[in-house]
Amino acid sequence: MPAFVIFACSGIIKSDFNLAARIIKDRVMDQDCTSKQKSQPAPEHSVSTAFATLSAGHLKTMLRCVRALYRLSHNPLYQNFVANGIPASARLDPGHDSVMMGYDFHLTEHGPKLIEVNTNAGGALLPWLRADLGQPAEKDKKNLRDMFLSEFFRFSGAMNPPDAIVILDEKPEEQFLYPEMVCFANLFKEMGIKTCILDPDELKASAQGVFHDHEKVDLIYNRHTDFYLETEPMRGLREGYLAGRVCLTPNPRTYALLADKRRLALWSDEKYLRQFQVPSAEREILIKTILESHLMSDLDAEDIWSNKGDWVLKPLTKFGSRGVILGKKISRKRFDEFVPEETLVQKFVPPSLTPTQTDETLKTDFRLFVYRDKALGILARLFQGQVTNMRTPGGGFARVKILQD
Repeated sequence: MPAFVIFACSGIIKSDFNLAARIIKDRVMDQDCTSKQKSQPAPEHSVSTAFATLSAGHLKTMLRCVRALYRLSHNPLYQNFVANGIPASARLDPGHDSVMMGYDFHLTEHGPKLIEVNTNAGGALLPWLRADLGQPAEKDKKNLRDMFLSEFFRFSGAMNPPDAIVILDEKPEEQFLYPEMVCFANLFKEMGIKTCILDPDELKASAQGVFHDHEKVDLIYNRHTDFYLETEPMRGLREGYLAGRVCLTPNPRTYALLADKRRLALWSDEKYLRQFQVPSAEREILIKTILESHLMSDLDAEDIWSNKGDWVLKPLTKFGSRGVILGKKISRKRFDEFVPEETLVQKFVPPSLTPTQTDETLKTDFRLFVYRDKALGILARLFQGQVTNMRTPGGGFARVKILQD
């Protein structure tokens, strides 16, 4: 079984990739492709050799949830409602979507429950860095590359592939997932596309364009966690993005519509879904799969405290499980430190368990990697502790066996 299972080549422009394929072939023939970076090993405890299992029926439920949320994100009533509280960078519709979305689920006795959505979801390629797990098929690599081409074609309105791609993050070489960034860079270089992994300070960006070493950057694969481009290092990129000078993916609009934790409070409230005129079948799947979620400021703090074991507290502006605390573990002092207007309170559901080769059982959640409204593939995350982490021996990202019902 491959390390990362690709279900479908989804969301790709179907008209004709032949022209782009010919251009890419010519580039590769004309370019010395030995400039590929040396692969980095997967970080310790980031990849598990265990398998998690998931029924085909539960997978189908997850996919229905993903597709309902994608359609909701394109619903004008929903878009107008969300627009009131988001920055200008997110109000701009760039004409394309976002690559490598991540939809995270817990598996419960009542079926899959969506925990959150991520626009810069990592981990999909980490198993490829373990030779003992098998190498990716060319078809799988092509599907991932085609996803990025689709983004650029939608942005540019033409079928020419980008000349230059930047994979962007803050001090990328210090990031836990830097080895995966190298893997993506090499995928792009195999197409003859010049690719660099950079910190925002290494770009020269303004409303006139985004450049590196005096060369124009066409597409940025954005792994940075300043999702709305609000910090000073991202100011120039924000100007270039708002001026339509660069294809930025993932982008602030997708984050605002799908990955900002505030949206979970809307999706789990049937009143709002009816207000947005969501069809009944889609309302049903969203209410069924999305955990009850509220802004802390919308609830009585003492009621939350009295029933703290029922809740998980999540800071709105943090990511990667940072600051997330299970209610049953929280002290009164720490509880009072949460800012109600900046905290999501979500119903607690325990994760399922997966046995490992050492006879230990690890907590498990499932991440669907998605482009537009279709899943590219799925991995599980195995861990011990309150929340997902990459510090558990035998844990990390794990392959998933789909069991027929």
